[in-house]
Formats: sequence, structure tokens, C-alpha cells
Amino acid sequence: MFDVVGFGESSIDYVYVVPQLNGAKAEIVSHFSACGGQVATTMVACAALGLRAAYLGPVGRDSNGIRIRSELEGRRVEVKHLRSRPADTRYAVILVDQRTGDRQVLFHRDPQLAVPAADLDDDSIPETRVLHVDAVDEPASIRLAQLGRAKGITVTSDIDTVTEHTRDLLAAVTVGIMAENVPRELTGEADMETALRRLASDLRSSGLLCVTLGARGAAALDGGAFYFVPSTPVKAVDTTGAGDVFRGALIHGLLQGWETPRILAFANTAAGISCTRPGAMASAPSLADVNRS
Repeated sequence: MFDVVGFGESSIDYVYVVPQLNGAKAEIVSHFSACGGQVATTMVACAALGLRAAYLGPVGRDSNGIRIRSELEGRRVEVKHLRSRPADTRYAVILVDQRTGDRQVLFHRDPQLAVPAADLDDDSIPETRVLHVDAVDEPASIRLAQLGRAKGITVTSDIDTVTEHTRDLLAAVTVGIMAENVPRELTGEADMETALRRLASDLRSSGLLCVTLGARGAAALDGGAFYFVPSTPVKAVDTTGAGDVFRGALIHGLLQGWETPRILAFANTAAGISCTRPGAMASAPSLADVNRS
């Protein structure tokens, strides 16, 4: 049995470090390519923290797909359940501000990478304690989340944009993990605590709702209790993948049975460490790294 399996995005990232992101022409300071993608990176983060992790895909049938498969295997993520699609693998061009580590992401995803929800059934999910899904192929993620919860699996999410399916996806998962803009866009409430309470009421949910707040830390509503846990400032080199590492660390904390404030603090620390390292998958810290910080 796995501790966690992930269904969602993988990517080849072409990273360009520039003096600053200001919309003007700029000379490239340095560049490299690396493996990333939000769910693939989260699975790598889970594996780095000692969890038994598997990636369910999809990836394309091209050289980049082969590279991602090899990278995941090298980082102890099981790929035998990966979904190979007749398409080119997703890629992203990422501009990183040399001063702050902030980045801008430009990406292309072949429509043929999409996994039809109709292709998924109970056999699509290997035995696992946690299923992690993102909001890229939303109908497929909703379908898997529903199947997973029916089997008693804890389902976590990675949601960073709002679409017509967002509420359905949040209703389908056990633990909603969102970017800062999501609860505000869904409820129209500017205050985060108010937005989360409104969203929980709308969803008729008493489960954990968590929001990443970037350099400020993270917030969560757990039952009726609201928590805000600030992060420790770091000298950021590249913030790519920090949210994905946060989710992996949060999953680790859930599986340890920790209280919500401790989970958020642990995930903040892991994400902060990742910001001090270049790349997405390559930035994931080990359990020893986090415990030393």
C-alpha cells in the first residue's frame, strides 16, 4: 500500500533567471531545464519526507515524458501507474527574478494530455492512504476524488484557479488546499477567515480547508477553528515548486496525525527551504532538512 498517490500535472520547466521582472527587456543571467509540475513535484516532496508515493500521470509519449518518468523513479516515486498519453508532455517557461526569487510561469499543455473522466474507475486508484488531485483535468479529478472517498481514502487537493468546476472539486475532496485567491473569488469576501467560513458553510463541510499565503505563511479552517501560522523569512532563490512542497509536507503531517497548527508550521518550513533552492522537484527537502530548520 502507498501512503499517497497523486493525479495531476507534470512538466518540463525551462527556467530563465533575469535581473528583475518588470515587463522590460532584460538580459538572461542564467538558465536551466528541470522537471516539475504541481502534482509530480508534490509526490517527490512526499517521497523526500519518507512517504511511499506514486504518480498516476499523465505524461506525453515524447523525450520529455521519458525524462519525467526517469526523474520520478530516481526520486523514489512509483511510476507503474503513470498514464502515458498520445501527446507531447506539458512544458513551462519560467522567468525568475534574481533579486526576490519570484517567478512568472508561461506554459503550454497539449489538449491530448487530458484524461477523460469516463476512463476512470475503482481500479484506477492503487491502494493508498491519501489521494492527491489538482484542478487541471477537473472532471477526472472530481471522478477520482469521489471514487477515493467512497473507498475511505483521504483526498487532498491543489487548486489555484477558479472555474465552473471548482466548487464541485472542493466538495469532492476531504481536505481542500487552495491558493490565496480561490476562497476570495468563490465567496467575494476579502478577509481570509470570513472567506473560509463562508466557503465551509456553502460546501456544508466541517473538514479541513487550507490556504497558502506565499511568504506570509498559511491559514486553515478546521471544523470551527481558524488558524494562521506565519512562515519564517528566507532568502529566496527560486519560489517555483514551493506550494507543491507545502502540499507534500501537509500530507506528511496529516498522515502523522498532527494537530493543524503543527502541520501548517511544518509545511511552511518545508516550503521555505524549497525557496532557497533552484527548480521544482530538485528543491524538495528531506525530513532531516525540515527537522533541522
